[in-house]
Amino acid sequence: MSTLSLNRRLGAMLALCRVSNLPTVWSNVLTAAVLSDLPGSTQNIAGALLLCFALSCFYCGGMGLNDLCDLEHDRLHQRYRPIPAGRITLEHARAVTFALFALALFCLLATPHRAGLAAGIALLAVIWLYDRFHKGHPSTVLAMASARLLVYVVTALALSGGVTALVWLAGAVQAAYVLVLTLVARHEGNTAARRYAWPVIPWMLAAIALLDGVVLAVLASPAWLIAGIAGTALTRAAQRYVRGD
Repeated sequence: MSTLSLNRRLGAMLALCRVSNLPTVWSNVLTAAVLSDLPGSTQNIAGALLLCFALSCFYCGGMGLNDLCDLEHDRLHQRYRPIPAGRITLEHARAVTFALFALALFCLLATPHRAGLAAGIALLAVIWLYDRFHKGHPSTVLAMASARLLVYVVTALALSGGVTALVWLAGAVQAAYVLVLTLVARHEGNTAARRYAWPVIPWMLAAIALLDGVVLAVLASPAWLIAGIAGTALTRAAQRYVRGD
């Protein structure tokens, strides 16, 4: 396989998984880890990093599953997506999606508390529910919001075996924001002839990390706001190369 062909295949997989939005997942994990009030031991730091990877796999798998479920719609309305554009085969997309979910669950087996695995299975079910039914059922926006909340829950349970009140609060704030984001994105998708003149959705996606920074600044330390700003800047920079919407 030539280098050019390999680069194209890699680019297609990155687009399928919308990897540009991953800093928002990392900020969710960081927020839940900090608010779980765990000591900054090497073991806990390693556990948080493992969860960043695991939940990144859940996110990327969810994006892949979304494209698989929306294939017929994308062939008509979003032909730039990797599968209808012919940049990645249907079989390859399925294999990547399955592998990502399997890897995510496997990583949760290695975390300190197995309660995180149970929450991870619940997260997988919610992701499937949203991806499978979101085109025909507007109420599935609640599933999208729940999926973000579960990122916090999975992190807290996997690291500490429980979920503190502050983790629930941070997750609920983010879930409410994602609910609004999803409704705004759905409105744009339903009015394709009147797309927003400004990149509203990419910015709203990137601001997920900023919201985590604000929450941590209020609940933990003002210094965490810097991490939120950095996460948003990193997401927007990545979106220049891989679409996140």
